[in-house]
Amino acid sequence: MNAVVAAVLIMLILSALRVNVTIALIVGAFAGGIIGGLGVEETINVFSSGLGDNATVALSYATLGGFALALTKTGLPDAVVDGTLRIIGNSNDTKKKAFSKVLVVLLILVISCFSQNVIPVHIAFIPILIPALLKVFNELHLDRRLIACVMTFGLITPYMFIPAGFGKIYHDILAKTVTAGGLKVNVEDIPAAMAIPALGMVVGLLIAIFVSYRKPREYDTIEYVETNEKAQYSKRSLITAVVAVLAALTVQLLTLDTEGAMIFGAITGIIILLISGAMNFKEADELLTNGMRMMAFIGFVIITAAGFAAVMTKTGDVESLVAYAADWIGNNQSLGALLMLIVGLLVTMGIGSSFSTLPIIAAIFVPLCVQLGFSPLATLAIIGTAGALGDAGSPASDSTLGPTSGLNVDGQHNHIWETVIPTFIHYNIPLIIFGWIAAMVL
Repeated sequence: MNAVVAAVLIMLILSALRVNVTIALIVGAFAGGIIGGLGVEETINVFSSGLGDNATVALSYATLGGFALALTKTGLPDAVVDGTLRIIGNSNDTKKKAFSKVLVVLLILVISCFSQNVIPVHIAFIPILIPALLKVFNELHLDRRLIACVMTFGLITPYMFIPAGFGKIYHDILAKTVTAGGLKVNVEDIPAAMAIPALGMVVGLLIAIFVSYRKPREYDTIEYVETNEKAQYSKRSLITAVVAVLAALTVQLLTLDTEGAMIFGAITGIIILLISGAMNFKEADELLTNGMRMMAFIGFVIITAAGFAAVMTKTGDVESLVAYAADWIGNNQSLGALLMLIVGLLVTMGIGSSFSTLPIIAAIFVPLCVQLGFSPLATLAIIGTAGALGDAGSPASDSTLGPTSGLNVDGQHNHIWETVIPTFIHYNIPLIIFGWIAAMVL
């Protein structure tokens, strides 16, 4: 069996059985290495050497967690909650409650989408906004699986379709890898190529909102930090919080091309809170430690995923998987589009990054698309969708880890069953269908 397929299946099965995702990744990587012929010693060495690849990202999330919890001392999250609750008003008012649900879901959707293009901070907004809104979700009886689907939609669809922020990076990589594969394309054509797949994401979101998770769900209101007493906020403290957030975002935007952008952005915000007196020096250490602990899970998974990806790459079976798909396809254009999308799904679910998947699959998929007679637009749609597939529904993707980190701070949201599986069903299935349609009609 192909080592990548085996490793991904083992990782997914263990995760579905509620084995810790980090352990599932380690076991999957080890099995994949052995099946791929690396041997025990080399598998361990490759896995260990690969762990450092995502260390910067993990540290970024840890510092963001500290900054997010430090902001609670300004009262900003409490002000958000109080303001939202005032909008909700009487919980017995059915019409007003329905309006409030729409407002909250729309707010999270807009912020999630903006995090990719308008203010490209990716998941940095989640530890600041979502824990503060959990009480509101509980008051409205919102199903957190719906919120996870909304955030994941906002973290993926904009970079697929809109050529700005992270979308510009994704489109540039797509155009460059397709051109390097032997087909000259224009980056300006990518939005047209990705319009139909993006429509598939919209369909998945609408199904999640209006069908799958429209029924109310009960949660207990639990304080997620031992010292999380309601903060007293004033006009001055809220202004300080806004200044700290804007400063953190500004630093991130100015250093967007560097790996440590999020780290220095969060540190900037923390320094402003300390200097302003919003956060006491004596309690800063405990507060920041609690905040980092809140994001520890996502950090460990991301570090482990880097080791997993290193082993998969070393086996050479990623390229073999793509080559096998080419052999199976023959001259069948319809089957070819479907298999290329499925291979992209498997590769991205294992690696955890759609941006890293594109260069791997494009080298063989581009000549194959040309051989099968696909147009340049159809080729862009196939490879762009194959790269994005698996970003939703992967236990190791930050598009699923981010939502879980915010929704599970009180221990009532399971990563696999309430983020990974719902997003897999609602987004990967429509993406395959609409990606295939795009390949056939463009």
